[in-house]
Amino acid sequence: MSSYLPSSIAIVLSYLLGSLSFAVIVSRALGMADPRSYGSKNPGATNVLRSGNKGAALATLLLDAVKGWLPVFLIHRLGDAWGLGAGTAALAGLAAFLGHLYPVFFGFQGGKGVATAAGALLGIEPLLGLATGLTWLIIAFFFRYSSLASIVAAFFAPAYYLIGGGIAWTLRREVLLALIAISLLLVWRHRENIRRLLAGTESRLGSKART
Repeated sequence: MSSYLPSSIAIVLSYLLGSLSFAVIVSRALGMADPRSYGSKNPGATNVLRSGNKGAALATLLLDAVKGWLPVFLIHRLGDAWGLGAGTAALAGLAAFLGHLYPVFFGFQGGKGVATAAGALLGIEPLLGLATGLTWLIIAFFFRYSSLASIVAAFFAPAYYLIGGGIAWTLRREVLLALIAISLLLVWRHRENIRRLLAGTESRLGSKART
């Protein structure tokens, strides 16, 4: 039996899960301002942090990461019965990431996708996710720019996958292509941040929303 139908269903469901913009959902639930109305106007954890509510920012971060991780994890655990393998799992992670960027439930106006991408990486290969996350933390700690840390980590994720292939995990072309797609989209979504970084006007981590 062809696995195209189960694969297609898994990918569509992953996209729909990714389309849940938790920055907006959490903010509404807590009676906070819409994150699309202040700061960078990006519906993500970093911008929610600018509201001063660290709990809301943490909840957004975790939920955005989980929606990238969960479909990949479920396919790895349950996919064999439906003919779904590592390639489909990686595509599901990419679909969840695309859902965050272009959420069908929020007018296709989403966030940068950093937390969702991190969750997908942890689902695809936990060591890969940890290595990429550590890269983000190092850059963020020393330079205090979330955007710069995200851009650098995006470049390193496919590189780490290639370096670790055959050593820490089996190298698969479909997974590599999905990782490259995620990385390129992350950099593209940060194009305005790149301009601000070059101009010296980018907001640092922990800065409050401008009024």
